[in-house]
Amino acid sequence: MILEHALLPVRPGSEADFEAAFGSARAIIAGVPGFEGLTLSRCVERPSTYLLLVRWRDLQDHVEGFRGSAEYQQWRDLLHHFYEPFPTVEHYEHVLDA
Repeated sequence: MILEHALLPVRPGSEADFEAAFGSARAIIAGVPGFEGLTLSRCVERPSTYLLLVRWRDLQDHVEGFRGSAEYQQWRDLLHHFYEPFPTVEHYEHVLDA
């Protein structure tokens, strides 16, 4: 399993609209092959910043499958205009449970 990590800097004042749009976007990503779940969390200290964690079966399911799909275009249209600046996305492999 691969964990996608993205800090999403949402334009201040548009948090409620972003959260509503993300509700629609969640339905889009949920149907993509290799998608295994996600969490979206809002930062307490910086309420315009969100942490998105997405679980993928493998890296290719995200970077080739999802990003190369028509579903990604819908995702992008719903969400990308909220970001200022555009987020950095990184991928992690599980190492240890405590």
